Amino acid sequence: MNSTENPWQTLNSAVPYENPWLSIRHEEVVTPAGTPGIYGVVSFKNKAVGVIPIDADGNTYLVGQYRYPLNEYSWEIPEGGSPLGTEPLESAKRELKEETGLVAQKWTKVARIHTSNSATDEEGFLYIAEELVQGDHAPEETEDLRVWKLPLAEAVEMAMTSRITDSLSVSGLLIVARLRGI
Repeated sequence: MNSTENPWQTLNSAVPYENPWLSIRHEEVVTPAGTPGIYGVVSFKNKAVGVIPIDADGNTYLVGQYRYPLNEYSWEIPEGGSPLGTEPLESAKRELKEETGLVAQKWTKVARIHTSNSATDEEGFLYIAEELVQGDHAPEETEDLRVWKLPLAEAVEMAMTSRITDSLSVSGLLIVARLRGI
């Protein structure tokens, strides 16, 4: 068998839970070993987008907020959801403005990632935003955000020492560190 072909067989699929942001599928399967099994898949109704803004002085901007599922405070790159059918770059621009008030003149796509591919089909896109202009931010009503401007190297160190744990943020910061020789 070709190793890129799907060795799983889906016998039955049901959606026991759904809300405006996600759905959960429960599936009865035959595993690659030929044994019966089950699988649960979380499907998001948005693509994930993350932005690493970098100013002319080599600073970046993190957004801090309390994350309900984790029951802890989290520092992250500006990020959010891109509705299916919407260009992720347009959503990234919107998220950067909403969360930080920044508008960028230069955008570079640096990655497409899967956030946790053993349990979700969520696809994420990461961008560097440069040539920044500061304006007013307008977070969503569910967000209580703090914005922190700091040297890019310090944010990378936070990712390296698990003070930043969000997968989009860690991936984006480490990719930028590699690209910038940090």
